[in-house]
Order: sequence, then C-alpha cells, then structure tokens
Amino acid sequence: MLLSVQGLNTHYGRAHILQDMALTIAAGEVRVLLGRNGAGKSTTMKSVIGLVRPSAGRIAFDGVEIAGEEPHRIARRGLGYVPEDRRVFADLTVMENLEVGRQGARGGMRAWTPERLFELFPNLGRMRDRPGGRMSGGEQQMLTIARTLMGNPRLVLLDEPSEGLAPVIVEQMANAILALKGEGLTILLAEQNLHFAGGVADSATVVEKGRVVWSGTMEALRADEAARTKYLAV
Repeated sequence: MLLSVQGLNTHYGRAHILQDMALTIAAGEVRVLLGRNGAGKSTTMKSVIGLVRPSAGRIAFDGVEIAGEEPHRIARRGLGYVPEDRRVFADLTVMENLEVGRQGARGGMRAWTPERLFELFPNLGRMRDRPGGRMSGGEQQMLTIARTLMGNPRLVLLDEPSEGLAPVIVEQMANAILALKGEGLTILLAEQNLHFAGGVADSATVVEKGRVVWSGTMEALRADEAARTKYLAV
C-alpha cells in the first residue's frame, strides 16, 4: 500500500468531522472518495496532506508515518495536493506558476517538464505567457494540476477536479487523469460526480458524515444500486 489511513479522527473546534476514517491505496491505483457535499471528503485530503491536524489515527505514506507532519515536509516525500479552489498565482504566468512547483525527479519515475505537461494539457501550451488571473476556471484547474505534477509526486490528491467546469473541460480532465494513470501515478480523487469518477477510478470509498459507509471496486459500486441511492443520490 502506498497510502494507508486508519482510525482517522479530525475536529474543527468542537465539531467532530472525520470519525474513524479508513482507506488504503495501492501504488498505481486511482481511488475515488465519493459522498454528498459536506460528507468529509475535503477534510480527509487536508488531514492527509497536513493542512488540518488529526486528533487521532494513523496516516502512513510509503510505510512512513506522516500524521501531524508539516505540509511542506509531506510534499517533499512525494505527495501532491490539488485543492478544489484552484489556487494559482494570479500575477504569475503559466510558465512561472510551473516553475514555482518544480522539484527533482523521484526514483523510478520519469520527471515532469513543461513540455510534457503541455502534451497533457494542450490549452496551457497555447498560453505560456498568460497570467494565471486571466485564465478561465477550467484553465486554472489544469494549471493547478500541472504545477503539482512539476513536483514529481508519487501520489496526487485531487479535490473535486470536475466541479463547476464545462462538459468539454470535464472530458479533457478525465482524459488527463487516465493519461496520468497510464504513467503509473497513484491518485486519490474526491468527487460528487459519479459518472466522472466511474470513468477514471479503479475503486471507491463512499463517506457520509465523516464515516466510511461503503468501500470496494467501481464495478461493484455500479452494480450496487441500493448503495448508490442511499448514499449518493441527490
């Protein structure tokens, strides 16, 4: 297992958000965290990357305990994070945003370069000198993912990558995730869009009110109409 989360509990003040959260991800796997808005998907990711300090539980990345570590130290271990609010540097160009994220290559993995990323996201290649603040929401999402990849992570946390995007951009995003999977990258994806998730993920963990209520393969979830209706229907 590249990532193992066991008995994770996280609070915001007195609010108990995550309650004994547990999930595992094998190297090369794409796992999706599914659940309605407010289920605890983003808090899970922020707890893993260190932006929120868990009150209890274990988080192991590549066999090393990382719960409670500072985010920059976790990132240096090879764990990348793409937040849902697309935090690009508005005054920096596409190329400058990419340079901000640059880290060295990791053993056994091909290093990401701007040219490789422009093959993955052709839109970015056509606006290398455009400031991040003058890009559409979809373009900013692509740039945020590309900047994270410049850190050459082994595992990427993608928080709601399809949210608020036009259908054509959502399709491009799905194709990009499949391409990353083909590169051997491990991905934990948080989503509400079951159709989008079903096209890219190998496995799913369904959460409700901070608890895991279902876990298995995407094929099994597609076959489990009762679970989809109970936990994911709007």
